[in-house]
Amino acid sequence: MKDFLRRFARNKAAAAGVVILLVVIVMAFAAPALYPGSPWDMVAEPFLAPGADHAYPLGSDMMGRDLAAGVFHGARVSLLIGMVATLVALILGVSIGAVAGYYGGWVDDVLMRFTEIFQTIPAFIFAIVLVAIFQPTVTNIVLAIGTVSWPPVARLTRGEFLALRNREFVQACIAMGMGDLRIIVVHILPNALAPIIVTGSLMVATAILTEAGLAFLGLGDPNVMTWGTIIGAGREVLRSAAYVTALPGIAVLFTVLALNLVGEGLNDALNPRLKNR
Repeated sequence: MKDFLRRFARNKAAAAGVVILLVVIVMAFAAPALYPGSPWDMVAEPFLAPGADHAYPLGSDMMGRDLAAGVFHGARVSLLIGMVATLVALILGVSIGAVAGYYGGWVDDVLMRFTEIFQTIPAFIFAIVLVAIFQPTVTNIVLAIGTVSWPPVARLTRGEFLALRNREFVQACIAMGMGDLRIIVVHILPNALAPIIVTGSLMVATAILTEAGLAFLGLGDPNVMTWGTIIGAGREVLRSAAYVTALPGIAVLFTVLALNLVGEGLNDALNPRLKNR
């Protein structure tokens, strides 16, 4: 662990990503204390420009809602959607990829053809269709993003399992009479986690972007404040009050950038070929 942390800290860009991500997380946790009311409350005059009133430093939207409260409260939901959607995708992808890679043969063929069916459909278009069919709630948005995101994880996991299943430690487990599930979960999966962790960190960023894109098209949950919700509401006034869309857009930009920097840092730190760099 110390060696991993040393290699990770050596990557200055990754360290900067961690700092930005910590700021966003602090925003999310501090939102109820700093803005105890509902972010939907109309508390100021509409279209109050940022900096015009110290009580509302980021201004207000077309309904007079405090944009600062919206950005802070939106951080909580956007991060939660990104993490839970990624968790759903990882569970699906790792399960399918592990079974395909471990058993091979016709099992591998069937599961990979099934995976390819999902990969032939553009992910964002598929997410739009799913959310439109099942209605735009947070639960449905999370499930839709997870459903369209798992195929790359499945292929990555399958490749790792194909490379590991014939190693000596796996053959020893089989010779000892261990069950397949125990071999997969206890012995092979921990050795395949490094690239999966890196992919998962990047998928959180993609999930946040996808949710923002869905909300911009009017497919966000209308009862929950997220960055995407604010961006979607601001699309009506892009010409006259661009800051309504720009402010949550900047929050999305920095969060996604931070997650990508952390993902690259994890890749460098967990890659054994780069240990001596």
